[in-house]
Amino acid sequence: MDCIRNRKTIRKYDRREVDEALLCRLLEEAERTQTMGNMQLYSVVLTRDEGMKDKLSPCHFNQPMVKEAPAVLTFCADFQRATTWCRLRKADPGYDNFLSFMNAATDALLYCQTFCTLAEAEGLGVCYLGTTLYTPSQIAEVLSLPSLVMPVATVTVGWPAEHPPQTDRLPLSAVLHRERYVKPGAAEIDRDYAAKEALPENREFVRLNGKETLAQIFTDLRYTRRDNESMSRGMLEALCRQGFLSVGDLKDFLALD
Repeated sequence: MDCIRNRKTIRKYDRREVDEALLCRLLEEAERTQTMGNMQLYSVVLTRDEGMKDKLSPCHFNQPMVKEAPAVLTFCADFQRATTWCRLRKADPGYDNFLSFMNAATDALLYCQTFCTLAEAEGLGVCYLGTTLYTPSQIAEVLSLPSLVMPVATVTVGWPAEHPPQTDRLPLSAVLHRERYVKPGAAEIDRDYAAKEALPENREFVRLNGKETLAQIFTDLRYTRRDNESMSRGMLEALCRQGFLSVGDLKDFLALD
């Protein structure tokens, strides 16, 4: 599909609203995506109100597209609905655990990706916000997410007001393993990362930041060990708060006395 081969992340949007009927049609069509046990373990919160965007913006490090996009969609792993259904139908649910979160998160991410593909095929622009996993507790607070509902992905949606170049991708040889996983060695890493490291913009980024390699940009500046460990702790605490982990589980994971 051309919408996949030619896709770009869009962070700037024009002032046109995205029609509610169009959004609902795309979200409904996306429900045909794969789902575990045909349970549809996801929900999505649509944010249009400017006041709610103001509250969500700090959760996403105040990235401007959160306020500027006509629509912000927060995709959630949701076992609340299925749990309530079970209890109302004389069934005993056992979904307040980490495995259930993983199943629901997988469902939600598949649903999110299918929606994005459909939206881009309609000419809409979307931007996937990785910050959702950095501040899940804050997002849950803003959106009033109940127990067993956890935010896992956010996308901004609107009509594009920019035509950015495509970002680079690793060659297929970097991600495809036949029959079994083969750990890459130095030669394979050199082969698969050569084009990325040779891009003029990446070489300039390395120079401006006083680094020796592009990898150091990722480890020292963008996704540091300190930040990863801090946000991992926040994620575990959010899973506990949202009912997917018990306090005992959390203490075990964090090695607390």
